[in-house]
Amino acid sequence: MSISRRRPFALIALVWAGCGGEGGEARPPSVDSDLDQLEFAGRFEPGSIIGAPRIVDCTLSEGAATSCVAVTLPANPGTFDMGPWCPTNVADGADRGGIWPEGGQIYDVDGSFIENLSTFYNDPSWQMYDPATGAVNVTDTPEACAAAARPDVDPRYTNFCVQCLAAYIEEGLTNTYFIPIEPVAASRVAPRVGHEGAGIAYSGVRLDAPAPTDDILGAHTLAPFDDCGGHVNPNVGYHIHAVTDCLREGPATNTHAAELGVALDGYPLYAPLNLDGSTPQALDECRGHTTAAEGYHYHLGAAGSNEILGCHLGQTGCVLTDPDASCDANLGSRPGGGPPRRGPPPERPPRGG
Repeated sequence: MSISRRRPFALIALVWAGCGGEGGEARPPSVDSDLDQLEFAGRFEPGSIIGAPRIVDCTLSEGAATSCVAVTLPANPGTFDMGPWCPTNVADGADRGGIWPEGGQIYDVDGSFIENLSTFYNDPSWQMYDPATGAVNVTDTPEACAAAARPDVDPRYTNFCVQCLAAYIEEGLTNTYFIPIEPVAASRVAPRVGHEGAGIAYSGVRLDAPAPTDDILGAHTLAPFDDCGGHVNPNVGYHIHAVTDCLREGPATNTHAAELGVALDGYPLYAPLNLDGSTPQALDECRGHTTAAEGYHYHLGAAGSNEILGCHLGQTGCVLTDPDASCDANLGSRPGGGPPRRGPPPERPPRGG
């Protein structure tokens, strides 16, 4: 596929002619553009990033040596008023719970939704509340959250509404995203977004891979998102699976969708719909296309799709908990390389990915 490439932010033009260093190995270019780094930083919600974006050498998922911008986000972002997720009684209204995707739609997780889960999923095994009192079974401690969030859910938490609170996130936990300045085409496009997520939003939050809803529902648990489409995994922090109307909007041209963030392969991320409410046309398998003004870019999936991004067309960078670590996203694919240094392990319910 031949596509027009557009830088995700206005850094200086990079020209890498493959000049050999010692042993003939190509070296990444030297980049020094404080002005353009400031421009990129200005796209983020004030106070949503830690420090300033940095330009660093990096190795992408298929081994391309290049330059990345390193952006550090707090796992517990102060720019979001998180929750609620689980109602506590079947009499509770939508304001006491979050949302849940099913069949391409978003449903309010109110008390009535919890009460009628057996009908909704045509499975009489659902019984997430006390019939006598209407009280909903909710994980309300860090220990309960951890036990219900395992791949093999602790049997004590079958038929529980699973929520992890921001207070459960390790204090000071951060994630640093290493994003290529110039996207590099991937030779092997994965069928879906990996555990590192789709990318980051200018609101200062991680946009994640699809939530493993089959696993969650298979254990007769529910892990709702809040109204911003996010929930908490203590190992990863707050992250979003369903883009609603909470994200900071960046530049837009004419009637085209607003820019919301940048993908982990360096291509821009735009809203699901254009400004006039129309659906972007001719999207590829990764939900990307090329337009005259924007170049190649992605459009995020609808909130009910449980798929913010279909896949990455480019080689991806790293997600690391240590902001000073080196990014080698290809480390695990080389003989003796060990596991990739991608930061947080894959999450499980509220295994929100």
